[in-house]
Amino acid sequence: MQIATPYLMFLGDVPDRLAAKTAYGINDWRPEWCVGQLRMEGCAADLGIPDLTLEEAVAKGCRTMVVGVVNAGGVLPDHWVAEIVAALDAGLDVASGLHVRLGSIGQIAEAAKRNGRSLHDVRHTTETFPTGKGTKRPGRRLLTVGTDCSVGKKYTALALERGMRERGFDADFRATGQTGVFISGRGVAIDAVVADFISGAVEWVAPAADPNHWDLIEGQGSLFHPSFAGVSLGLLHGSQADAFVVCHEPTRTRMRGVEASLPTIQEVIDLTIRCGALTNPGIRPVGIAVNTEALAEPQARALLSEAEAVHRLPATDPVRFGVEGIVDRIAAEFPA
Repeated sequence: MQIATPYLMFLGDVPDRLAAKTAYGINDWRPEWCVGQLRMEGCAADLGIPDLTLEEAVAKGCRTMVVGVVNAGGVLPDHWVAEIVAALDAGLDVASGLHVRLGSIGQIAEAAKRNGRSLHDVRHTTETFPTGKGTKRPGRRLLTVGTDCSVGKKYTALALERGMRERGFDADFRATGQTGVFISGRGVAIDAVVADFISGAVEWVAPAADPNHWDLIEGQGSLFHPSFAGVSLGLLHGSQADAFVVCHEPTRTRMRGVEASLPTIQEVIDLTIRCGALTNPGIRPVGIAVNTEALAEPQARALLSEAEAVHRLPATDPVRFGVEGIVDRIAAEFPA
């Protein structure tokens, strides 16, 4: 799948920042590709880049409008269809990470055909995956896991890729969600894979490699989330993770989108080891990544210090304070 850059980021009328996390992720990690944003009335998200009309976006060289939103079920709201049709009529391709296929909507399919434009459904792959086998394969793998969904698993894996490469590690980010695929140009949206083949898809994402190569696998959901635990477990088994980092958002009391209480970091550590041992008996935690965006710096540093003391693991906010401590722990636990 080759998606033409640069992008116009479409945010629709989403109610909060998290609902536009795909757009935020692309803008944070590929800012050179994001020329502007298109927002509808009532949109509560703002990437901090120019608001553009479709005509202005085309004049500035945009080639693809990215539907940069996520929602429960991955549906495309009916009142967004006209905006997507208008983008195609303006000469833009359209790419989406939603579950619904753009071409399944008659008005969009017709507009793409009459304008000779491309529709990209990043969440859907043309690859055919086998079932996972759990057979030990060479190479080293780290999986980011979470106390909830949308707590920073992708950002942590990307920050670790950058930090480990700076320290001389042979390391690659492996995308398992639509935003990660937009950012890396390779991967598979695991939550769109038929359940029987999830672990096999992860084995494809992070295949056999040099013994000292690290695949840094983007986690999804949480083993404790009533909606997404199945995807999280398939990722854990398919990754055969040697190491994992627990990702956490400290201001939540309930899991996003459901009434379930948030698990503790220790509960996540214990269950990840118990379940992960099926395909890698040596699995172990190497760090804690906390999204402290909602906390003042003194509060954030105090919380991280407490987490380190309680769990005897390096704890950091990867975006705010870097990942040096976690990289130190990886180097110590897994010498080349």
